[in-house]
Amino acid sequence: MADLIVQDKIPGVAVYGVEQYSYTVDGASGKDYAAALAAASFKEAVAVERALTAYTAVVRQRERKLEDLGGVLAVLNKAHSTMKTKDQERGDKSDADDRLVSAKNTAAKYGITISLTDGNKITRGNTMTAQNNVQYAMDREDNELKQDMVSLNSYITKRDNSYSTAAKFVKKYAGSADAVIRNFS
Repeated sequence: MADLIVQDKIPGVAVYGVEQYSYTVDGASGKDYAAALAAASFKEAVAVERALTAYTAVVRQRERKLEDLGGVLAVLNKAHSTMKTKDQERGDKSDADDRLVSAKNTAAKYGITISLTDGNKITRGNTMTAQNNVQYAMDREDNELKQDMVSLNSYITKRDNSYSTAAKFVKKYAGSADAVIRNFS
């Protein structure tokens, strides 16, 4: 913030022996102390807002991934429900379903392999393996999403505090200036 605010001594001006200063705030000279404090606080708020924007994008991507994987899991569960229920074997096949191909491609986008047979069928063993892998990926992503949400909330709080601090500085400085003027009256 060294470039943001520069203290400029006002030559030959003192009040009760205290030298007086003006400030150059973000390149504009002749500003008062309240403007300098507000500019610093607002600059901090803007920096936090930029980080907040990045975190928001990450959270949206995680939510999208969870939504996609949830869809994959639903297709796998549907395929599993079409398999015979009596004398179950790992090699039992589901009914043909083109949604399995789409689910396979979606899962592959997130690094999960789903093995299909006969183009658009899946075996019981592959279904169970894929369901476990997708569920594990969803649990891991959900945990990371929760951590990102905590960080996002923290950034929101920091941003709000920066704006609040700027407002308090301006209000306090204005109150102090009024008190000084009343004392001289």
